[in-house]
Amino acid sequence: MCKRRPQCPQLQAIYYDDPRGLRNYSETGLHSLDALVAVGAVYAKEHPEFFPAEVEKTRADDVASMFFTSGTTGNPKGVVHTHRTLLDRARAGSDFDRLTHREEVLAYLPPAWIGQNIFSYAQWLDCGYVVNCPESASTVAIDLKEIGPTYYFAPPRIFEGLLTTVMIRMEDAGWLKRTMFHKCMDLAKRVGPALRDKKPVGTLDRIKYAIGNLLVYGPLRNNLGFSRVRVAYTAGEAIGPDLFNFYRSIGLNLKQLYGQTEAFLYLTAQPDGEIYSDTVGPACPNVDIRIAENGEVLFKSPGMFAGYFKDDTKTAEVMTPDGYVKTGDAGFFDEKTGHLKIIDRAKDVGRLNDGTLFPPKYIENKLKFYPNIREAVAYGDRRDFVAVMINIDLTAVGSWAERNNVVYASYQELAGHPLVYDIIEKNVAEVNRSLAQDKMLSGAQIKRFLILHKELDADDGELTRTQKVRRSFIAERYAPLVKALYDGSKEADVATEVTFEDGRKGTIRARVKIRDMQTEPVPAAMGEAA
Repeated sequence: MCKRRPQCPQLQAIYYDDPRGLRNYSETGLHSLDALVAVGAVYAKEHPEFFPAEVEKTRADDVASMFFTSGTTGNPKGVVHTHRTLLDRARAGSDFDRLTHREEVLAYLPPAWIGQNIFSYAQWLDCGYVVNCPESASTVAIDLKEIGPTYYFAPPRIFEGLLTTVMIRMEDAGWLKRTMFHKCMDLAKRVGPALRDKKPVGTLDRIKYAIGNLLVYGPLRNNLGFSRVRVAYTAGEAIGPDLFNFYRSIGLNLKQLYGQTEAFLYLTAQPDGEIYSDTVGPACPNVDIRIAENGEVLFKSPGMFAGYFKDDTKTAEVMTPDGYVKTGDAGFFDEKTGHLKIIDRAKDVGRLNDGTLFPPKYIENKLKFYPNIREAVAYGDRRDFVAVMINIDLTAVGSWAERNNVVYASYQELAGHPLVYDIIEKNVAEVNRSLAQDKMLSGAQIKRFLILHKELDADDGELTRTQKVRRSFIAERYAPLVKALYDGSKEADVATEVTFEDGRKGTIRARVKIRDMQTEPVPAAMGEAA
């Protein structure tokens, strides 16, 4: 704190929640939250008129809060919102999903994130439902099961982590349980989403699904803490279709919405019964969305921000002359459903040298569906083919290594193991088979990949604080690896500076292997159609 005083001359006090590590720390202006509450209680008793008077001074268009963007493509910007915008979007979301005071919510996401604020605070003000706080970050999974929320929200990364845990446990299960699980999941993927949306399904399949629900899907939802969930949402970034369909197939009413910090989240949302894995729903009530000539999504909304904090230049840059906000995302409205489809960040969507569309996020999400893959970074814009860097999931691959007597001493050693490369190669091959079925993306199959020697980390600038990939930064940081992916090299040396938990810096050196992939032939009928 004393080191920061010259930078923040108006800083008077810092209040902490957890006193661990502060017993012998003496600094003027450093206090516990309990001390602040005690001071407030005394002041309220001595000045009973203070709080009502302050409330009376507020107006709907006063600044209520400021949220920072994730900084995926630059420095984070402070997004200013008023009481009017917050409450308007909260009420719009509540009306859309018919939320009542009977809902139960778990407030476990970062308090600074816009999603946490609308689902755990703003909509609570509108509905009066119960907001439950976990005991600590380490007990969230246990608390989720104990509370059993009826209204749940999580970014795709949370759902990815839960699925990874499920798949690891199934691999460790006995032959009978493992076989029953996979047989039931094959049925669930085929008929589960249709049953969830109340669409026609054959009688025999309904009976089979009911048995599967009794033996597998119901216990699985209960184990994940989703037994009572009536409405679940995911947003923040694109979710892979396979991941999305997995949860809907086991009976979870998982839906997608699309929004931005500048809109206080709600721009589109999927209505019950109109759920598609590749869309984010139609425009929310009173929201006007249009697509610019370059494919960028623009919007007007009652939840529109007041501007960026002390940055009129950036505010002007995102506004069109007629008052629409530029989202930075590329998308289009599906002709059949009327729902919005988001392809990728507008500036990230590119093309291969042969003209094939290259949406990196779409490819990365397909890879991340597999429990073994925690993160992926795809490259291909203005290049001859697609290549990817992959982070393995240490929990999933470590569990596999333990079962197969593969000895390793570090993440780096496990990531470079030939057998691990074999596993990831199979996952990449499956993604290529999927891409081959899409006439727009069949030419964007992955031809080369490598497994990074370290996990991508926000502390090293490789991810944003909301865990989004900073693709251009990674390309610069790992330039020797990107070069090797495209010059035909079979391996490449790299030295990477890392930040340890205690703030110290260090360097990791590695020789990273690169593997070539066979691409899948495009079906003849599709080739003719294209």
